[in-house]
Amino acid sequence: MAECTDKKCYEHGSLKIRGQVLQGTVVSAKNPHTVTVEVAFIKHVKKYARKAWARSKVMAHSPDCINADEGDLVKIGECRKLSKKKSWCVLEIIEKSKESKK
Repeated sequence: MAECTDKKCYEHGSLKIRGQVLQGTVVSAKNPHTVTVEVAFIKHVKKYARKAWARSKVMAHSPDCINADEGDLVKIGECRKLSKKKSWCVLEIIEKSKESKK
């Protein structure tokens, strides 16, 4: 793991994680310190009295010490607003993608 000097890191910085903790797949890691995570969940459809799968894309902060790549299965936690679209932080990588292992 790399040396972490990030102030927005939940472990080495001053960021507090509170609220929900979700699990999802990293879809994009093109921006510096930012990843887009796709979270799948079950949603109740009242009209048909059924349940349906839905998904949502969330922008999350990726500290230097974690450094998530595309395709990784990650755990994200809710935190304060870090920018206009970011209010989540990557807590850990649950499973690395097959492409990044090579």
